[in-house]
Amino acid sequence: MQTLTKKNIPFIFLAVISVFWAFYYQSSNALNGYGVEKSEWLLLIDGLVVLPILCFWFVKDKKEAAIKAVAYSCLIILLGSFVIPESSKVVWPYLESLRYLAIAAFIVLEITTILTVFFAIKASLTKEQDPDLAISKPIENILGKGAISYLLSFEARVWTYALFSKKIRQQSFTGYSHFSSHKKDGAQSNQLGFILIILFELPVMHLLLHFLWSPFAANFTTALTLLGLVFFIAEYKAIAIRPISILQDSIIVRYGVWNPLRIALTEIAHVQPNSVSIRR
Repeated sequence: MQTLTKKNIPFIFLAVISVFWAFYYQSSNALNGYGVEKSEWLLLIDGLVVLPILCFWFVKDKKEAAIKAVAYSCLIILLGSFVIPESSKVVWPYLESLRYLAIAAFIVLEITTILTVFFAIKASLTKEQDPDLAISKPIENILGKGAISYLLSFEARVWTYALFSKKIRQQSFTGYSHFSSHKKDGAQSNQLGFILIILFELPVMHLLLHFLWSPFAANFTTALTLLGLVFFIAEYKAIAIRPISILQDSIIVRYGVWNPLRIALTEIAHVQPNSVSIRR
């Protein structure tokens, strides 16, 4: 818990200074001489000097610290472009011009990372390794273990099962015995129903939004719906493949594309058969 708190200090500092300096620059009070003193260097020091130092001071993994420092600095520049009055900007216009370079670098980095992870996952699946490890290891090798890597593992799992589900075998998962739950209470057939509903309403919704609201709103909503459709397709395929597995000392609970949960056998008080209906 202590390590987690230390890693969160830069983000907490970012949130605090964002609220404080937004109030400082956008209001007229005794702190800024009732609107007379709104120098940009105040936010410059806190956001682009102190904040990166805190990232490297409290985050042990220097790669993660560098990523956070760059990301937080970009957020500070974006904040300053909105809250600092134009008459007080001297250095800030030059910093704002760097956003295009930062966006280009971010896109290149994202594409490189996605391709690296894609080929690493494909190679691991070909070797019939545990599919969960095949997906999470390449990501953790780049970003380390943490909330970001867990989120990206979930996203990679969605695309893996949406595109490569035929290459994944239930026998490849870690465990001595495997059990499935996709037929229980029609879980998988319910997901198929959602997929069909989305496919039916997608063109109707797009046309209605296009003519009643705007083409941009229609395209934006359709894009989000298609992403949701990819998730449902991946979930539909994964729920029948990813099992609940028993190991010598634990149970691994897998459901759909969600991250696996490992439960130690010592944490289970007792097991008994169920004979009553369980509410959905």
